[in-house]
Amino acid sequence: MRDEAMVDTRIDPNIRTFIDRLNAGYASHDVATARTVADRRRIAELVRAEWRSGGPQMASTRTFEHNGIRMRLHRPTEADDLPVMLYVHGGGWMLFSIDTHDRLMREYAARAGIAVLGIDYSLSPEARFPTALHEVVAATRWLEREGAAWGLDPTTILIGGDSAGANLSVAACLMRRDAGLPPLAGMVLNYGAFDPLPCPSYARFDGPTYNLEVPEMEAFWQNYVADPAELADPLVAPIRAALHDLPPVMLAIAECDILADSNRAFADRLADADVAVTATVYASVTHSFLEAVSIAPVAAQALDDQARWITATLQARRP
Repeated sequence: MRDEAMVDTRIDPNIRTFIDRLNAGYASHDVATARTVADRRRIAELVRAEWRSGGPQMASTRTFEHNGIRMRLHRPTEADDLPVMLYVHGGGWMLFSIDTHDRLMREYAARAGIAVLGIDYSLSPEARFPTALHEVVAATRWLEREGAAWGLDPTTILIGGDSAGANLSVAACLMRRDAGLPPLAGMVLNYGAFDPLPCPSYARFDGPTYNLEVPEMEAFWQNYVADPAELADPLVAPIRAALHDLPPVMLAIAECDILADSNRAFADRLADADVAVTATVYASVTHSFLEAVSIAPVAAQALDDQARWITATLQARRP
């Protein structure tokens, strides 16, 4: 039974229900005694199953492999030359998949009228930095080369992700910029992991009530890199990077998240680098709140906000 004394009454009741059901699901599978990373991943897929089901129907969905990496393309319409967003799922670089995030990708496709391509990048600790990052960059290059053959507009590619996926999205755009490649159309970033150093919101929002705990996040960072010195690499910690000449950004910040203050700081750094950034703090929500879209109006509102931003950003690119 939940200890009501430990519940933060600031949290949206629907988000609290989401977290309670997640915690109960993990408890029922005794995740604390999972012996291997593979066990943790299997349990996470089971617990997340109810949150990936339902939602918008697509005109077509195709799951395939490219260079040994599983991908999934959602199309809300069969029209040609669809703009496309490469979506990079979260999970601390260690967990989750295009299955756990399937509904979220379909929500973006339906609400923004774009195709969404999910990528099952290689996970740590088996594949540490920079393996996943190189795979994400390669996926953007594949869309540029082959997108037209799939009915996509290879000149209108966005990238988006949550948590570790937001980190990889920014790092991919940094790599593209430094390689002299054209900027993507935009970045949609949700409660991103941008800085491995603690920030003040660590103390305010640690614990199971808030969905992401400090020891868990620290373990994610440690397992992402082969050498702790790499945590200072700007491609690992984008808040340390020179952020000039990046695509426009839509950043969703969860108020009750240990990463909230680092996300605010990252938004400020983007603005200081003259990157067009729209940063919105969603009150009374926690890390991963968008996955609760089936029960939480605030998640639906955030997705609508992002869909409108995508539409406006793409319209601004047109001659």
